[in-house]
Amino acid sequence: SQIEENDILFSMAGMFLGKTGIATAEVVPANTNQAVAIIRVDDTKANYEYVYYYLNQKSVIHTINTTSAQSAQPNINLKQIGKIKINLPNRKKQDQIVSLLSAIDLKISNNVEINDNLEQQAVALFKSWFVDFSLFGGTVPENWEDTTLENITTLITRGIAPKYSDNSDQTVVNQKCIRNHTIDLSLARTHTPKAINEKWLKFGDLLINSTGDGTLGRVAQVWFAPKALTVDSHVTIVRPAREELIFYIGLWGILHEKEIESLHTGSTGQTELPRDRVKMLKLLLPDNISLSRFNSIIAPMASTIILNQEENQKLASLRDTLLPKLMSGEIDVSSIQL
Repeated sequence: SQIEENDILFSMAGMFLGKTGIATAEVVPANTNQAVAIIRVDDTKANYEYVYYYLNQKSVIHTINTTSAQSAQPNINLKQIGKIKINLPNRKKQDQIVSLLSAIDLKISNNVEINDNLEQQAVALFKSWFVDFSLFGGTVPENWEDTTLENITTLITRGIAPKYSDNSDQTVVNQKCIRNHTIDLSLARTHTPKAINEKWLKFGDLLINSTGDGTLGRVAQVWFAPKALTVDSHVTIVRPAREELIFYIGLWGILHEKEIESLHTGSTGQTELPRDRVKMLKLLLPDNISLSRFNSIIAPMASTIILNQEENQKLASLRDTLLPKLMSGEIDVSSIQL
């Protein structure tokens, strides 16, 4: 089917069942496949963004998942989507709710854009210094060493096999959490509390997706102070041996995702990233003075990224808390001031 601007795209099957998005001018004209439904809102009756936010409530997503056919591939059909009940206040109130929620999302989006820009600057600086050697006349300094990832880390290991539970403060990061070089904890799950020891994540740990086509090789570094956080067995933890190596190893990983992906074993759909191959990855070890100079530039960038990520977590929590209360009328949107 042909997508039009402002259509709501609704995932009808699989692990992303119930996920929605809005078609912007940049993506049209385009078509969908049979796993994605197009919801085209009648503008005379409802604000399409209000409908989008309504469908994003956790209670609605839960209802959709329980309605779906219980099979190896959960799914929902167009008739079932059409029967989803929506609380629809008058258009003025819809617009007010959208204005409030979209302001929060805009701030989140702006923070993401700033972080993307800072990351690009950091990667460009890494490439200039440690790939092109622009500060060193275009050649590798004599006091730099050829080494392997194993030699400059204290831990390279897969995560745990979790037993998921909602009654825990211990969180497990999975492969879905690692995307665009960031760690999205909103997609993580809690598990039955257990002693994890060395596999508790630390600031500076490089995480590598290690299973499956299209996912294997994606990396993100822990640029925040994690608490009771680990990864599942489909993710590899790479822990720098010393503080001075944290940003160097993290940015090296971002620049070498394709190389990391190429180390996989197995056939299509069954690919794995062996730990021994990760250990033997080759890289240069700069001298301590160069690392120190590099870190003095990168550290403020990383601090800004961390602050923006923390703000986004708080904003997303605020939005998700307000959403059902605004939709149900429990909170009057006109009484809220941000």
